[in-house]
Amino acid sequence: MIQHIPIERILFLDIETVPMAENWEELSDTEKKLWDKKTKNQRKEEFSEAEFYTQRAGVMAEFGKIICISVGMIESNGRLKIKSFAGDNEYQLLHDFGAIFNSSRLQNVLICAHNGKEFDFPWIARRFLINGMMPPVPFQMFGKKPWEIPHIDTMELWKFGDYKSFISLELMAHLFGVPTPKDDIDGSMVAKVYYKDRDIARITAYCEKDVLTLANIFRKLRQEDLLKRYED
Repeated sequence: MIQHIPIERILFLDIETVPMAENWEELSDTEKKLWDKKTKNQRKEEFSEAEFYTQRAGVMAEFGKIICISVGMIESNGRLKIKSFAGDNEYQLLHDFGAIFNSSRLQNVLICAHNGKEFDFPWIARRFLINGMMPPVPFQMFGKKPWEIPHIDTMELWKFGDYKSFISLELMAHLFGVPTPKDDIDGSMVAKVYYKDRDIARITAYCEKDVLTLANIFRKLRQEDLLKRYED
């Protein structure tokens, strides 16, 4: 029962990702060929390689990059403290994020994300390896039994075993009366805001709103009151 999980052990997490390059033309010939091979069956005859790159590269860890990771934990005062790692240098971003797991408080942490098992968790692990670093321990899954993996997924909790069901964070927020995180931008706009507007601060603010919403949805799944964010 999720009611029995000490909420102070949970690290609520969200990431924002974009294509590795703004335009298809910026890819190397090898990267273009590999993209063509990977996406040919998905594209069929509907889209060119370049069109599909603009649409989908930002959700594929092999052809995208992480530009923001926001995390939140419950403090002793019952409020949520959020910290973000954001910027153009993905290696440094991941390195700084990984360093937080050296803290004694995070030695037995549980990581929570919405659709985290299909997106956030594998993305982070893959990008660590691509950048020449080992993923932090909570993202190392090989050889672990299912009950040993420290991952909580709010989408999975909502499914109740219905594996074909998908629900967005925004819809869950609406159902539970949680303020929407999509009051400025949404995921489909992140690449434009990053490459065209060069506004990483706006993306970070959006990512942090998702973390607060995620934590409050988890609270609602436990039939608990909404959290407040802690401001330094």
